[in-house]
Amino acid sequence: MRQPIGTRKSPGAKIVKDIKRATRKQYSSEEKIRIVLDGLRGEDSIAELCRREGISQGICYKWSKDFMEAGKRRLAGDTARAAFGALTPILALLRGLAFLSETVAPLKVIGVALVAAGVFLASSILGKSRLMPRQ
Repeated sequence: MRQPIGTRKSPGAKIVKDIKRATRKQYSSEEKIRIVLDGLRGEDSIAELCRREGISQGICYKWSKDFMEAGKRRLAGDTARAAFGALTPILALLRGLAFLSETVAPLKVIGVALVAAGVFLASSILGKSRLMPRQ
């Protein structure tokens, strides 16, 4: 069965659609945050803001929702990020000591790494002032 003439897509329409998709503006995180904060200020309506920025209202509301969710996670304490952040110096130390494992006994390397990791964790938990000798 043949399609009606009005519903067929010409090859030119597909090319135009591909060009529009390829030349669509990509917004950086800073631009998205600026737009969301402008919307939260409420000086202009969301419709006016979206017309001025050249985006749809749906995109604006999605960015706003993402912004709020990220803030909520951050205020609640992103435990995965916090845990990984605390381990980063330890992992760097272990990577730095990895080359020693070929020449030094493996237990000695593990012992040095564990002592260094213990000092780091103790200093982060107790604070540096408790580990430093008083003068």
